[in-house]
Amino acid sequence: MLELGQDGEYDIVITEIGGTVGDIESLPFIEAVRQLQWELPEEDTVVVHLTLIPYLKAAKELKTKPTQHSVKMLSQEGVHPDIIVCRTEKSLTPDLRRKIALFCNVKLEAVIEAADAPTIYEVPLAMLREKLDVICLKKLNIVEFGEPELSKWKEFLDKLKYPKSRVTIGLIGKYLELQDAYKSILESFIHAGAINECQVQVMNVHSEFITEDNVAEKLSGLDGLLVAPGFGHRGVEGKITAVKYAREKGLPFFGICLGMQMAVIEFARNILGLKQAHSTEMDPDCAEPVIDLMEEQKKITSKGGTMRLGSYPCDIKENTLAQKIYGAASISERHRHRWEFNNRYLASFEKAGMIASGKNPVTNLVEIIELTDHPFFIGVQYHPELKSTVENPQPIFVHFIKAAKGFSEHRNEIKNPLLQSEMI
Repeated sequence: MLELGQDGEYDIVITEIGGTVGDIESLPFIEAVRQLQWELPEEDTVVVHLTLIPYLKAAKELKTKPTQHSVKMLSQEGVHPDIIVCRTEKSLTPDLRRKIALFCNVKLEAVIEAADAPTIYEVPLAMLREKLDVICLKKLNIVEFGEPELSKWKEFLDKLKYPKSRVTIGLIGKYLELQDAYKSILESFIHAGAINECQVQVMNVHSEFITEDNVAEKLSGLDGLLVAPGFGHRGVEGKITAVKYAREKGLPFFGICLGMQMAVIEFARNILGLKQAHSTEMDPDCAEPVIDLMEEQKKITSKGGTMRLGSYPCDIKENTLAQKIYGAASISERHRHRWEFNNRYLASFEKAGMIASGKNPVTNLVEIIELTDHPFFIGVQYHPELKSTVENPQPIFVHFIKAAKGFSEHRNEIKNPLLQSEMI
């Protein structure tokens, strides 16, 4: 943190420490904060302590004892909070604020209410109303500042709260029992949905339970299909079956990492006629390894830290869906994988209609695949969900939701051809 501040590139460095005060895992980080407070001038540091004010329904009151106790334990470790942000489901009364300020040794204005909000995206505006920004800047002795520019954020929030339409996206994965397994993907859907003034309803479909016999039943009501990333062989055949359904039905499709690889395998088996096509991740001895281990990885026996990890460049082919989406000739995206498209098969794929619309300019590895005869069918080897934000939604997600929206509208017109004329 000291180095980040000393090079002059940043005015403020924000560091978050997770966990709970008192947990043994948090002690090294709390000690680091203590030393930082000791080394830096007083006006160069501010410690914000986030705490919970539980509400006892039986007593109908908020309790401040847990907050007092956590601040006491923090102080025993040598870290004294300047600001206390109180998570609560009920508003703090003036008396409660004074009590917290008195017993936690902070100024009254430094007791910040963080009441439960319908969506996490409303929290910055709530903190603005509580003047958390002003208090932090004053503590850091930053005196010349204006009102924060949040017009884009407010516009996003307005579209999020008042959508004009709705689409249903099938999320095909195998970690659906883990609530946060696909958190970045779900948040990217929220960002893209707001831009399209559309509510994105995600329907989780466990890939282990998808078969040729039930795939139509499970996926027939969808407006788009996203096959999620992951590792291992569990649920792979279900993902391949889902990809086939999307390809044949003209359903907007988006595959990420393993999802892209499943699209490649499905195309090889059902279009190229390579019935034994697979990935060497799932079948090391497969006859047609259309997805194979990266060449530089084959001599590595220990798997620790051997992934293709981090940001890599990608050149985009002209007159493709990928170019339409990004509007650029070159991009950079984040990766986390080992297996790749096997370039030995690329000519056969492109001749049959699945093209490589994005490649790494250094290694020539395939980064993006798409179908030329499908309304919207794209797969990427990287993880675009990791770069999506409120003000800069990830372009593929935005265009994917736009395509799903068009698919939904077209299907509704077919079901009710009088609908359009009635609306006019």
